[in-house]
Amino acid sequence: MTAKRGVPDVLIVGGGLAGLACARDLAGYGFGVRLLEASDGVGGRMRSDPHEGFVVDRGFQVFNTSYPQVRRRLALRELRLRPFTPGILVHTEDGTLRFEDPTRGRRRPGDLRPGRLAGTRDLIALAALSGRDMLAPAGWLRRGEDRTTRTVLAAAGFSEEFVERFFRPFLSGVFLEDQLETSGRVFHLVWRSMLRGTLCLPGAGIGAVPRLLAEGLPPDAVRLGAPVTRLTDDGVEVDSGGELAARAVVVATGPGPAARLLPGLSLPGYRVVTTYYHAATRSPLAEPVLLTDTRRRFLNTCVLSEAVRGYAPPGMSLIATSVLGHDQEGRETWLRDALAEVYGADTSQWDLLTVRTVPDALPAMPPPQPLSRTTRVAPGRYVCGDHRATGSVQGALASGARAAREVAADLAR
Repeated sequence: MTAKRGVPDVLIVGGGLAGLACARDLAGYGFGVRLLEASDGVGGRMRSDPHEGFVVDRGFQVFNTSYPQVRRRLALRELRLRPFTPGILVHTEDGTLRFEDPTRGRRRPGDLRPGRLAGTRDLIALAALSGRDMLAPAGWLRRGEDRTTRTVLAAAGFSEEFVERFFRPFLSGVFLEDQLETSGRVFHLVWRSMLRGTLCLPGAGIGAVPRLLAEGLPPDAVRLGAPVTRLTDDGVEVDSGGELAARAVVVATGPGPAARLLPGLSLPGYRVVTTYYHAATRSPLAEPVLLTDTRRRFLNTCVLSEAVRGYAPPGMSLIATSVLGHDQEGRETWLRDALAEVYGADTSQWDLLTVRTVPDALPAMPPPQPLSRTTRVAPGRYVCGDHRATGSVQGALASGARAAREVAADLAR
C-alpha cells in the first residue's frame, strides 16, 4: 500500500527514536509516511552539538550494544563505537574502589573480592543474580509480582552496606532516582542488558544513532522545522497554519507536546537530570570509566574524551558530570570541589563549557511497570515513546515498532 496523490498514509509527529523506528517500519510495510519534526534535526533527546571544538551530547548518555532493537536496526560498524571500561569506579570513605564485571575477558579482579567493595555474602548474591539475569530467557524475568528494586535487592540477599556502596550510587545514574523505587522487573532487564552488552559512545557523538536510523527512510520522508499545533479530523495542523491530511497520525513526541496534542493522555512523571561539561588541559583520569560517589553528591562523572578522542580538541579533555534535578545557583562551585576530591585533581582551572538540563530525561517506572503498552488511543490516533514501554533506547525503539504494527493492522482492515 502506498500514499496517493501526495497524501501520506501516516503522519508521524516527532523525530526521536520512537518516531524514526515507526516511520522506518511503516515504510518497510509499504505505507507512505511523512515524519514531522519541530526542531532542526532528528533525535529528540538523543542529540549532540558542536561547542567550541568539543562534542556535547544533550545530557550524558551511553549506548548499549545488547539491545535487540539496536542489533536489528543499526549497522553498528557505521557508528564507530568506542567502549567504556566494563564496570565502574566507586568513590567511598575508604578511597576509590573498582567494580569490574568478572565475566569480561580482562580478568582483572579489581576490588570485587571479600573485604573490599563486597563481603562473601554479597559476592555469592551477585553471582546468583547475574547468572540468572544473564542466562534466563527474557520472558522469565517478567514473571511474578513486580516490586521495587530496593525490595528485589534485599530479597536477593545483598547486605545494606553493599547496596549503599554499589547499587544505590550506580543505579541512581541509570534510573535517575536515588531511592531505588524503580520497578524490579525493569532493573532485571537493565542488569541483563549490561551484562550482555558493551557500553559505548559513537565516534561522532550520541546524535549519530538517530541520524543513522533516519538514513533508512525514503527520500523527503522527514520534514524538519515543522511543529504541529493540533490534530484535526483529517490529520494535523502545523505551526505555519497549513493542514496535512493522512489516514492515521502517530504522536511520537516528548511528554509535553504529547499531552497537548492528545488531551486526556495518561503520562508518567519524568526524571530531571542536569549535566555539567568541563574542559581541562589535562585528563583527570586516563581511562574511559564511570565514577560514582557513595555520598551521592552527583550521579556519575567520566572523562568523555578518554572514550572518544574526538569529543575534545587536541590537547584538551572533556569531563561530564550529572546530578539529579535542575541547575541551581552555587551548585557548580561545590560540584567542582567534589570532583577535585574524587579525581584527586586540581579542578580550579577547569572551564565550565556548558550546562545541559533535560527536564524529561527518563519516565518514572515504579512497580507495577508494564513493559509494553498499546499505542492505540483513538481511531486513527496512536502514541509511542519510551513512556509506553521502558525508559531506554530499547523501549523507545520497541514502542515505535509496536505503533507501526498496530497502525498497519488497522489500515489493512
